[in-house]
Formats: sequence, structure tokens, C-alpha cells
Amino acid sequence: MKVSACSYRPILVPCSLKNHDYQIDPYVGCEHSCHYCYVLNQAETDWSEEVLIHKDIAGQLNGELENVSPQTIYLGYYTDPYQPCEAEYRQTRQVLELLLEKCFSVSILTKSDLIVRDMDILREMDHASVSVSVAFNDNRIRQKFEADTIDTEARIRALQKLREAGVQTSALICPVIPYITDVTPFIETLAPYTNTIWIYGLSIEDRSGRNWQNVQGILQTHFPDLKEQIESILFAKEHSYWTELRQQLTELKNDRKSDLRIHL
Repeated sequence: MKVSACSYRPILVPCSLKNHDYQIDPYVGCEHSCHYCYVLNQAETDWSEEVLIHKDIAGQLNGELENVSPQTIYLGYYTDPYQPCEAEYRQTRQVLELLLEKCFSVSILTKSDLIVRDMDILREMDHASVSVSVAFNDNRIRQKFEADTIDTEARIRALQKLREAGVQTSALICPVIPYITDVTPFIETLAPYTNTIWIYGLSIEDRSGRNWQNVQGILQTHFPDLKEQIESILFAKEHSYWTELRQQLTELKNDRKSDLRIHL
């Protein structure tokens, strides 16, 4: 993977998520190769070959935080802060060290167990939280859609370690792909290590986008008998598949009195 310096741009940017005013993406691009990723449609580089980093992420961010009051910053909206190159380049680690020094906290979304490395910082922050994303029960299928991510089981073990360390944890079952993602077993596995489980279906708006072209190719090659069914469901938000799944999950939520956030 080629890692290059990006052109100058703000590191601290407004965040559209509820309860977060700002977000930070320590990298531009992501080498996890999630072929369904919504950010692919605006990618600056070919993420299978190159990702970008800020030339002086700590120095620049220090200046940008000068007039911002301590609060919780979101990491992981446009890129995974713990993609493989973080092990060497430590952009996320530098961000966390600075935020801790300035009494900020973080909410992080990742698909990597590398986050366990930074538990020492997260434990010192007030109300730091981590959400781990999973989507594929079968790792052979995961590799077709997320070529360079780690096994699902390794992510769950990381979630367990974070929980045991006293870090607030949640999980994201995302993206739910019809007839491929089996949601209920994930809920059973994740529940002991999370306060909240968020559930999102695969959302693709533009059939001409790079992410849909990728997914379409995977379905055609590996799931030809399901391709037309899956496609019809993905592009029909009120399809009976989603209605029935929402109903099943709502019943499970009520029966178990679990904090399931169902967005299907």
C-alpha cells in the first residue's frame, strides 16, 4: 500500500451525526477494501493502491482545536481510523494523545482489533466509546465484500477486551445484505459485550456509483441465483423482506428488552 501526503485540508470538520459537532478522519481513503462503501463514490485515489495522510496531523489539529471547547469528537465516518497502515503511521494514536491532553473525548467506529492498542488512552478519557462493525457471519463471504478486513471473530474479541477494560462499547451490524447477513446470531453473540446494537441495511442510492458496480459484480460472480432478488430488495426500501425483518427484530428487542436501534 502506498501512503502519501494529502493536500492541505481541515482535519477537524463539522459532523452530521446526532450529538456530535465535529469529526476527524485521520486518513483520506481506506485500505480495508469494503466494496460496498458509500465513500468510494467520492474517492480521490484508488484505495486498493494508495491512501493519504496529513503531513503534520498533530500540529495542524492542535491549531484547529484552539477555540473549540472540550467535547466528544467522532472518528470513523469517512475512513476507518484503524485500517492496517495505522500500525505503522499512528495518525489515529497521535490524534487521541492530543485530544486527551486537551480534555476531549471520542466516539470511534472501526472494523479492526488494532484499537485494543489504544485502550490506555481511551480509559483515561471521560465517556470514550467504541463501536465495532460486523456484517458477515461467514468469513469466506466477508472476504468477497471486505477483502482486507480482519475476521469477524477477531473484531468481537476486541469488543470483549474493550468492554472488560471499562470502555463503553456498542456494535454496528452493517450492512445487512438480504439472504447473506443473518442478523439474529450476531445479536446473540454481540449482546454480552455491548450496551447498544445498531442495525443498518445496505444503502445504495445510485446504480451508476462505484460501490453498486462492485456489489453487482460480486453478486453476479458468487451469488448468481440470488442476484436479482437481492437487487430488487436493495432498491425498494419498503420491500416485504425489510418489513418482515423489522418486525422480527422489533419482537426480539421487546422480548429481550435489548437496546436495538433498527434502521432498515
